[in-house]
Amino acid sequence: MDAIDPTRGFLKDVKRIVIKVGTAVVTRDDGRLALGRLGALCEQIQALNSQGFEVILVSSGAVGAGRQRLRYRKLINSSFADLQKPQAELDGKACAAVGQNGLMALYDTLFSQLDVTSAQLLVTDNDFRSSEFRKQLTETVDSLLSLKVIPVFNENDSISTRRAPYEDSSDGLYSGPPSDPQSKLIYTYIKEKLENTITFGDKSRLGRGGMTAKVKAAVYASQAGIPVVITSGFAGDNIVKVLRGQRIGTLFHRDAHTWIPSGELNAREMAVAARESSRLLQAMPAEERCKILLAIADALEANEKMILHENEADVATAQDDGYESSLVSRLALKPGKVSSLAKAIRVIAKMEEPIGQVLKRTELSDGFILEKMSSPLGVLLVIFESRPEALVQIASLAIRTGNGLLLKGGKEAKRSNAILHKIITQCIPDTVGKGLIGLVTSREEIPELLKLDDVIDLVIPRGSNELVSQIKSATLIPVLGHADGICHVYVDKSADMEKAKNIVLDAKTDYPAACNAMETLLVHEELLQNGGVNELLIELQTKGVSINGGPKACSLLNLPQAPSFHHEYSSMSCTIEIVDDVHAAIDHIHKHGSAHTDCIVTEDMEAANIFLRLVDSAAVFHNASTRFSDGFRFGLGAEVGISTSRIHARGPVGVEGLLTTRWIARGSGQVVDNDKGVVYTHKDLTQQA
Repeated sequence: MDAIDPTRGFLKDVKRIVIKVGTAVVTRDDGRLALGRLGALCEQIQALNSQGFEVILVSSGAVGAGRQRLRYRKLINSSFADLQKPQAELDGKACAAVGQNGLMALYDTLFSQLDVTSAQLLVTDNDFRSSEFRKQLTETVDSLLSLKVIPVFNENDSISTRRAPYEDSSDGLYSGPPSDPQSKLIYTYIKEKLENTITFGDKSRLGRGGMTAKVKAAVYASQAGIPVVITSGFAGDNIVKVLRGQRIGTLFHRDAHTWIPSGELNAREMAVAARESSRLLQAMPAEERCKILLAIADALEANEKMILHENEADVATAQDDGYESSLVSRLALKPGKVSSLAKAIRVIAKMEEPIGQVLKRTELSDGFILEKMSSPLGVLLVIFESRPEALVQIASLAIRTGNGLLLKGGKEAKRSNAILHKIITQCIPDTVGKGLIGLVTSREEIPELLKLDDVIDLVIPRGSNELVSQIKSATLIPVLGHADGICHVYVDKSADMEKAKNIVLDAKTDYPAACNAMETLLVHEELLQNGGVNELLIELQTKGVSINGGPKACSLLNLPQAPSFHHEYSSMSCTIEIVDDVHAAIDHIHKHGSAHTDCIVTEDMEAANIFLRLVDSAAVFHNASTRFSDGFRFGLGAEVGISTSRIHARGPVGVEGLLTTRWIARGSGQVVDNDKGVVYTHKDLTQQA
């Protein structure tokens, strides 16, 4: 016996049943009516009718039955010469007209044998566009049901505006074509999980739309509050089994999405859910999105102890597993970090509304206005290592900009990420959906996510050079980020040495694991003679920094050789090299740098301006530590990452970097017509917007 499905308990309270049978069930392979299947169907309906159910039958089959009759009629009326010619397909509407009376006569005969009365109701799709028709039809059906009569609906195909009926036959909805042995029967259709993930096989032997149309109809009905079960019409007792709550066929129910844990969603399902939720988020008033952010800030502070407890467990595990100290440093949430994250979120919430800003407004012609408007990117995939605070920053920026988000953090921060994700998603209202921000927990899902260029709009990797390089080579989705953080500080011959020492120390030691920490110190050769280089080396070594040298520095200062000029230490180590002048420093940065953040320390404004103008990096500073290259310090509230790309966004990426643009045109009936009737004005109205 088939198992009882607990999600189908509502069926015991069902009063009215609509049974839809397709042509493939009503007719045999040769086109004749399937008497055995129709007899079993009528017997099940008679049993339900006697038990007090109100039963409505929606039947196809007139076209199939009529086609068989007309083919026979044409055959006996054709000469041998006629039969040698190519045979034109019979007109479907004529087939419907011929087959309809035979089909209904059979239903009437079968039901009469079971002491049941049936009634015929022929309708077309156009009929239902009339509210008066729908009202009259409802009254008729209610009257028939009160008299225990079985209304039998059929589309009046002989006058229908549709080109052909939509039919199919299967045991239910499969994950792929039923003929594929890898396909599995789906017992409950969950729109949020399965939409855009199912592939359909060939159409049925008689119809055009097949399962695709059937699923659309079932989704439409279920969302309107009418549960639907698609199952095989070939079994003689499937209707009874369905009403017993047995697990056969595919159930469509508007509450089905609440029956499955979000963790069971696969990569595509998560991306689709993020896409749908992002559109609902974008439709919200700006103040409602701000309220979500403020609720998240409050929730983080309220749960600070729990967050720190989970983070401490991650740190302890990482230390036990022998992770490098630089990674452990990035992993740990230092005292006050949760409060600073909450503060940053409130700053983002109070920013000017980013979505729908008119960036440019142009009058194309009289009465025809074109606007260039800011718009969310869509769905972001952010893959990050170690830093759990990145999850909070990225999520808050995504919400502010109306983007959906998929997050994959490093396994070393598993517990920290899980608690932060839970706190954040609990603040997202049901009208948007928790699927707005998905947390990917398995490394194995990353390759699948990187294939989803039809659903995911941007990948932002935050991590090692190896991670970023792997992602760039494995996806067609645009990638925003930086592979390395080879940041330079160049100390010019005219530098104020006190400023220089403070800047160099801060750039290296404030947070050595950060991507904006100094990795290479360049010094003007004249500082060798006046003792400036020694001052800098002493300051660094006193703070515990290990110093390696480039070729010139090694020979002049007796230093160990640096691994390479492109080495990112992410620790209390750095490389020093001697250069001839500002132009040599610029050449070195362009040859060995990563275009992240570079700084000049000098009192010579001409040298400073040359450096600022010519260094081709995302951020270039004069007399300031490279550590200022940060979204929060730039006033962005937070950052989703730092980009060294030369398209879209560069440097710290905040709200603006997660937006694109679209064009909105407001006309009054304009047509191009080869530009004969259009007088283009192209007047800039931006200041008037």
